Amino acid sequence: MLNCGITGLPLSGKSTIFNVITRAGAEVKPYAGGKTDPNRAVVSVPDERFDKLVEIYQPKKITPAPVEFVDLAGLSRDASKGAGLGNSFLSFVAESEALIQVVRCFDNPEVPHPEETVDPVRDWKIVETELILRDLSVIENRLGKIHDKKKPSPEEQAEKILLERCRDHLFEEMPLREMALTPDEARIVRGFTFLTLKPELVVLNMDESQVSGDMPWMEGMEKLAADRGLSLVKLFGRMEMEIADLDVSEQAEFMSELGINEPGRERLIREAYSLLGLIYFFTVGKEEVKAWTIREGSSAVEAAGVIHS
Repeated sequence: MLNCGITGLPLSGKSTIFNVITRAGAEVKPYAGGKTDPNRAVVSVPDERFDKLVEIYQPKKITPAPVEFVDLAGLSRDASKGAGLGNSFLSFVAESEALIQVVRCFDNPEVPHPEETVDPVRDWKIVETELILRDLSVIENRLGKIHDKKKPSPEEQAEKILLERCRDHLFEEMPLREMALTPDEARIVRGFTFLTLKPELVVLNMDESQVSGDMPWMEGMEKLAADRGLSLVKLFGRMEMEIADLDVSEQAEFMSELGINEPGRERLIREAYSLLGLIYFFTVGKEEVKAWTIREGSSAVEAAGVIHS
């Protein structure tokens, strides 16, 4: 199953966001970022249409669309040089098909920011830089191997030219997902599991004081997102964890009082599913109402093949 890896600086609230999404009860404490094995959970994509179909057909079995989330360890500054969990962390990132970067927007003296001040734009750039440096390292290693060959093949010579273009693009501090590639070039590049090639969205992890308060950093984050083609999801991590513990009627009342129309959790899950390049369609009946996952752009014949495979 395709998954979204949740990343960010230590103490950005990644595990809190993971718990909001999955309601899994993963450990949340100031030093939880030191763990190496990531938490994993599969959740259902919320969809009112699916719920309505279940209500109409009252099936014996329901199968909503699933998506997996992985709570990765905190990425430290200089991780590409071995700081923090270093390469062991970056290997987990490489296993994810898409990235959700959690950016800390709240101040909490009890949980000091690793960079000492709250600056979401700076924090996003720190993480992005580490991913770029890791990709550059992969490129340099491969170019070195091609260079050491006495007579590289025509395919290797073409690969060398492509990787040099990728390297130049990264030198401009631009992720590879923003690089123009032909279908053949994209196929070659995908073979390296480059981290900056992965689709990404950004979660702004806020606290309840920011529901209607001043957020001087917001303009900078919105400009960054617009320039880089990134989706922003605002989420009040701690507060949404508390809301999830209430019954349904209390949840609606509490959110109404705060002027929140929809739990950030639901929007984030849908955005993550879309980020993976997935869509779904329904089959219905008394036996089962099911959401079938297919790649975006799949034909009707391919969709039918999923059902009958």
